[in-house]
Amino acid sequence: MNRDKISPAPFSWKRLGWFVIEILLFAAIVSVVYGFLFILAGLLRVPLSELGINENDTGIDSAFMLMSETVLALGSVIGLLVVHKLSHKVFPYPTSCTGLSLKGHGRELWAGVGVAAGLYAAGFLLTLLFGGIAIAGIHFHGPALLQTWVFFFFVAIFEETMCRGFLLGRMMDAGVNKFVALVLSSAIFSLLHLANPGFTALPFANLLLAGILLGSAYIYTRNLWFAITLHWFWNWLQGPVLGFEVSGNSFGGSLLTLETTDNVLLNGGSFGFEGSLVCTALMLASILLIILHYERNKKRKPMY
Repeated sequence: MNRDKISPAPFSWKRLGWFVIEILLFAAIVSVVYGFLFILAGLLRVPLSELGINENDTGIDSAFMLMSETVLALGSVIGLLVVHKLSHKVFPYPTSCTGLSLKGHGRELWAGVGVAAGLYAAGFLLTLLFGGIAIAGIHFHGPALLQTWVFFFFVAIFEETMCRGFLLGRMMDAGVNKFVALVLSSAIFSLLHLANPGFTALPFANLLLAGILLGSAYIYTRNLWFAITLHWFWNWLQGPVLGFEVSGNSFGGSLLTLETTDNVLLNGGSFGFEGSLVCTALMLASILLIILHYERNKKRKPMY
């Protein structure tokens, strides 16, 4: 099985300085690509509206949201690829990868789906049993579930290529300790949600842990597919399927309609499951298990 072979990057001020340049370059590339594609996407809104899929039953402009996330995902992937290519001009020996290769990483891809499903099966059941939520109704709407499934795929591509593939990966290439880089990039990931409704200390801590969980396999494999599929199904199961808010945001109808109690620490309140102590406990356990797996399992030799 082919896996990325990455040599440890020695720390140097030259590498750290180049990392700052990479941040500016990545931001500029994403902005230019986003601006160009966003104009193109805007032109497609009229034919989409004629098909009657511009708004769902809650009035959310779902087609525009989907196009926006698609554009952001493409911009971040292009930015990652360009920065990666230019970095090899400055540091020609192989110290990094884009993390987007599927070859030899099928297990990580499916593991991400499995971890997301397992976490929400446990989290939903615990919250239900302890009285934090109650199921008020079930409403199956296939097209809406499919549309949000696709939408959250592009959300995952955008945020993972940016926060793990770029920030975490380039920090490690600059010689930053993998665990330090993991925590720093996760803190930035959490702060990116600062403007979300209901963002307080516990959601900040949980999103910090979510970033660590998402990057826990990446620091060993330097591959993004575990993080992408985990992020993708985490959001989709949380909101459109189970009926929680997704990081404080509502994305229309859901398969389950929930009634929540006043016990915000148990159910997360208006921020959704990510604002609960149940989520905190499950993520801490998952992070520990994943890191122990990669540290002890010789099938995936630590590279740092």
